[in-house]
Amino acid sequence: MRSRLALLLLLSLFGCTTAPIIALGPDADADPLVQQLALDARLQGSHAVPGNQVRLLRDGVETLPAMFKAMAAAKDHIHLEYFTFENVRVGDTTLGDLLVAKLHQGVAVAVSYDGFGSLKAEPEFLERLRQSGAKLLEFHPLDPQSALKLQNPNDRDHRKIMVIDGRVAFVGGVNLDHVYENQRDPAAAAEDDTAHAYWRDTDARIEGPAVAELQKLFLANWAHEKGPALPPGDFFPTLPPMGAETVRIVGSTPNQDQPLFYAALLNAVRGARDSVSLGTGYFVPTRQEREEMEDASKRGVSVRLVLPSVSDSDGALAAGRGFYTDLLEAGIRIFELHGMVLHSKFATIDGVWTAVGSSNFDRRSVNFNNEVDAIVFGRETAHAAGALFDRDISRSEPIDLAHWHNRPFNERSHEFFSRLWEFLM
Repeated sequence: MRSRLALLLLLSLFGCTTAPIIALGPDADADPLVQQLALDARLQGSHAVPGNQVRLLRDGVETLPAMFKAMAAAKDHIHLEYFTFENVRVGDTTLGDLLVAKLHQGVAVAVSYDGFGSLKAEPEFLERLRQSGAKLLEFHPLDPQSALKLQNPNDRDHRKIMVIDGRVAFVGGVNLDHVYENQRDPAAAAEDDTAHAYWRDTDARIEGPAVAELQKLFLANWAHEKGPALPPGDFFPTLPPMGAETVRIVGSTPNQDQPLFYAALLNAVRGARDSVSLGTGYFVPTRQEREEMEDASKRGVSVRLVLPSVSDSDGALAAGRGFYTDLLEAGIRIFELHGMVLHSKFATIDGVWTAVGSSNFDRRSVNFNNEVDAIVFGRETAHAAGALFDRDISRSEPIDLAHWHNRPFNERSHEFFSRLWEFLM
C-alpha cells in the first residue's frame, strides 16, 4: 500500500489545486433533526429520501461476510465499484468463487475498479471473471495510453459501492482488499506492519429507496467511462419503505462546481448544537474544515476526533498531527486509536446526522477523487454510530495539550515538512 501511495504522490505533481471556500448559513429550528434536514435541503445535488433501513458494520470481519451473504442471494445482478478490488476470502469461499458461481446461475456481474487502487489485483482472478462472462471496467489505468489521453493521474475512483438486484446496497470505507481479512493483532500495528494489522473501518448496509441512488451513481460512472454494454436487467425495481431512516446519497467528482460531500459536512458542522464526533483514517483538513470545527467548539459544541496512531501513509499522519495544537487550543478533544489501522470515514452530529462513506477528511477527497457517501438522518443510526465512536475512544489514547507541546523535535520536524505537501494529500 505504501508504495502505491508514494507513486501517487509523485504523479500528483502533474495536477495541484486548492480546496474551495463554501458559503453556508445555518437555520435555527428547535429540533436538531428538522434543522439538519432543512440545512441539507438547501444544498446542491441529490435529495434525501425517506423509508430506509441502515445497518452500520464496524470492520471487514463483519462487513465481508454480510457482503458475501447478500451476493449469494442475488437473482438478477451484482454491481461493484471499488477503489481496491482483490480476490478476498470469507471462510473457504473466495470472491472469485462466489461471483463465478452466480454468473453460472445467470446473474449478471459488472465490476468497475480503479487502475491505481487495484494495482495488486490478481491477474488470474480478473481473467477468470472475464472468461466467465463478467463485465469489467478499469478506471483510468496507469499506462502510456492513458497518459496520451492527457488524463489527470490524480483523478481516481475512490468509491466503494455494491448494489445487489437493485434492492440491497453497501457503501462505506471497506475495500475488497485482503487487509480486511486480518484479525485483531496489536503487535502488527505496534510494528507498523499495516499489511497484517487489523483494519478498523465502517460500512453501511442499506435497504430501501436510497439503493436506487447508489445504482444511479454506478450506472452513470459506467456510462461516463464507456464501459462494455451491460446485459438488460431489473436495475430499478420498486422499492417500498424498509425503515425509518432518511438517506441522502452523495456522489462527488472533481469536475463539479462544488464538492458536494465537502459542502454537506461543513453545513452540518456549522449547524451543530451539541456534539460533533468524527473519525477518519486520513486527516489533512482544509482551512475551512479546521475553522468550522474550531468555531463549533468555541460556541460550546463538544467536538471529538478519533484519528490514527499508525497509518499506511506516514506523510498524511504527520501532516495531520501538525494541526493538533490549534485544534486542542480551541477545545477540540483528539484521540488516537491504538493497536489497529484506522481507515474509517464516518461522522455523527447532534444524535441525528450520520455520514459513512469513502471520503476522507483530506484535500484529495475534496479535489481529486470520485467519492460516495451516505448521509443518514435519523436517531437510530446516529445512536449506533455513537456507540461505534465510544468503542473507538475506549481503545484510544487522548492527546493532552501540555504533553503535545513537549513532543520530540524530530516529530515536529516531520510534521513541518509533511505539511509542505498537504495540498496533495
